[in-house]
Amino acid sequence: MKAVVYEKFGQAPKVMNVKEPELADDGVIINVRATGVCRSDWHGWKGHDSGIELPHVPGHEFAGVVEAVGKNVRHFKVGERVTVPFVNGCGSCPDCHSGNQQVCSTQTQPGFTHWGSFAEYVPINNADTNLVHLPDDMDFATAASLGCRFVTSFRAVVDQGKVKAGQWVAVHGCGGVGLSAIMIANSIGANVIAVDIAEDKLTLARSLGAVAVINASKVDDVAEAIMSLTRGGAHVSLDALGHSVTCVNSIKCLRSLGKHVQVGLLLGEQAAPNIPMSKVIAQELEIIGSHGMQAFRYQDMLAMMLSGKLVPEKLIGQRINLEQSIDALTTMDSSSVPGVTVVTEF
Repeated sequence: MKAVVYEKFGQAPKVMNVKEPELADDGVIINVRATGVCRSDWHGWKGHDSGIELPHVPGHEFAGVVEAVGKNVRHFKVGERVTVPFVNGCGSCPDCHSGNQQVCSTQTQPGFTHWGSFAEYVPINNADTNLVHLPDDMDFATAASLGCRFVTSFRAVVDQGKVKAGQWVAVHGCGGVGLSAIMIANSIGANVIAVDIAEDKLTLARSLGAVAVINASKVDDVAEAIMSLTRGGAHVSLDALGHSVTCVNSIKCLRSLGKHVQVGLLLGEQAAPNIPMSKVIAQELEIIGSHGMQAFRYQDMLAMMLSGKLVPEKLIGQRINLEQSIDALTTMDSSSVPGVTVVTEF
């Protein structure tokens, strides 16, 4: 099969013909029809994820058609349209039994623990726990854009942040995760403030429901600006980028009893932000992690999409081919292209 492969961290990947994946008894093989290019893939390519073994095929947010089914799979058939969370649970540990596959201690992640979706085919084990049926009228590019950024934001806003109508929500970073969070929080009825350093991303954020935007490169104190706009601070604030500056700003902009949700990965030199713990204690703030979303939680999100409350296709910026994904991946840290880039041609 054709796939994008990197043989050294930080070295330009290549399109190669590689061996097709093997089918597990409890798994499926998916013919990939679309896959997103995500900042997490860039972190993996840079070597920030110690679990990746070389050579490696990146890609973890995808949608496609079931190509082959293992003999123990009960709920999925060849030809069905599916997607999958980027965190796959084992299905048998205490976390999985409690419905928390997103923190399974033996989880697998396509594009990290094994070869991913920058390829024609990708394997998914424990398919009955981890696969999600797609609505017939949802195109594959939209479905792929859900796989990491949108579902991660949905859980961060709805399940972890427990955002309510009328609350102030600050979103720091307007990439795919941040824009998704803005759309989701707005659909609930929250008042969203978007923060970024790129005017085109802030313009897109406003079109997706942000009631105010802040260009962090043009204000002296982001947290103070949010405190002023909200007359006391955000009820919920999300670091959707994963940077020490955005993490600290997110905590500093909260009102008493507020919630900071860390969504962006803090890796490499950004791994140890200087948390203002005195504020956390004095104002009884909550600091909450958010890591993916379980397959069974997709149904509520899909229902909101079918009703028209959520329109994730608005987040898609570019549709590219597999060869173009190499440049999109390797320049992700410096790219200013707004929205989600999705590979739709293999």
